[in-house]
Amino acid sequence: MNGYRQLTILGSTGSIGRSTLDVVSRCDNISVFALSAYRNSEMLLTQCLQYEPRYAVLVDPEQHQQFKRLLSESGCKTEFLDTEDALELIAAHEQVDVVMAAIVGAAGLASGLAAVSAGKRLLLANKESLIMSGKLFTEAAKQNNADIIPIDSEHNAIFQCLAETRSGLSVTDRRFVDKLVLTASGGPFLNTPKEVLAKVTPEQACAHPKWSMGQKISVDSATLMNKGLELIEASFLFDLPGTAIDIVVHPQSIVHSMVYYRDGSVLAQLANPDMRVPIAYGLAFPDRMASGAEVLDLTRQPALEFSKPDVDRFPCVSLGRAALEAGGTAPAVLNAANEIAVAAFLSNRLGFQQIPVIIEAVLSKTPCEPAVSLDIIQGADSAARIAAKELI
Repeated sequence: MNGYRQLTILGSTGSIGRSTLDVVSRCDNISVFALSAYRNSEMLLTQCLQYEPRYAVLVDPEQHQQFKRLLSESGCKTEFLDTEDALELIAAHEQVDVVMAAIVGAAGLASGLAAVSAGKRLLLANKESLIMSGKLFTEAAKQNNADIIPIDSEHNAIFQCLAETRSGLSVTDRRFVDKLVLTASGGPFLNTPKEVLAKVTPEQACAHPKWSMGQKISVDSATLMNKGLELIEASFLFDLPGTAIDIVVHPQSIVHSMVYYRDGSVLAQLANPDMRVPIAYGLAFPDRMASGAEVLDLTRQPALEFSKPDVDRFPCVSLGRAALEAGGTAPAVLNAANEIAVAAFLSNRLGFQQIPVIIEAVLSKTPCEPAVSLDIIQGADSAARIAAKELI
């Protein structure tokens, strides 16, 4: 994709959204067309004043009047959209070329699906939407010639390693690819004894040793559910079964993932842990652009370590694999139960070790069916949330 591009950022006030704007500020061929936030009206206003998008969307209705007033008083020319389908409108607008999907959780599904259905290039930082809808999402992209470029550092790394095979070949041609390996930092509790995990606090869980992220994804990293979810995402993105995807703990977060080829070659993508690297790759693909990230100097890095994940202390990895194997709406159920359990943990209503217990219980009691429509997927999501809340 060359030339001048118009960009919509869904979730512009979160960590990914802010990093995207930082990268955009370094190039002169990308214009911000629309921005959205959930409830951070003050930051959204600041972004509108700086980047002058055509549209802004604020999801929380309680913030609408305040934001309208702030927008009017500021003299900003950005138009505020407050219709029920506002996110879908700015994702699918005919003038938009690229959509950054950075809304956290299931809330990002409808707008992400709208973007690929409209043939946009989707920079997918919202893994949950793909995990929930699976082939429904990827088929919509294929039918409408939409590009999906993953922004999660692990999947973006695999995408970069597979890009070498994109000339005349499927990126996941199984004659060449043996397996994918997702790396995991291990989170803040990598070496914490199992008996101590019962007493960890939300503050401790959110104190990631390498990445600066939002609370929900930080807790997912601490439980290693992030890897369970990423396993499902990788399967759908690259059309490979779970048996061809491994997870390796790599605390230094320098090797972001690897592709093993049938001839014994292993390609890996390396960079400092900075989300601006995959964001810049997605914005510029197939070219490259400055990201603002510090250049990696391996001579100054500690030794790189790799080990297998401890699924006894971190059972969420196995839950993710089980949901992928079950198929249908099981990944949507897994994701919904996890979102509810993590929210309960963050509000001190659930212990850290109870998160996988709730998820497993919801998976066992929620019927799964083929995920053939958005209504079915959203129904499974809703049922799983109700079940999780009842269990908590």
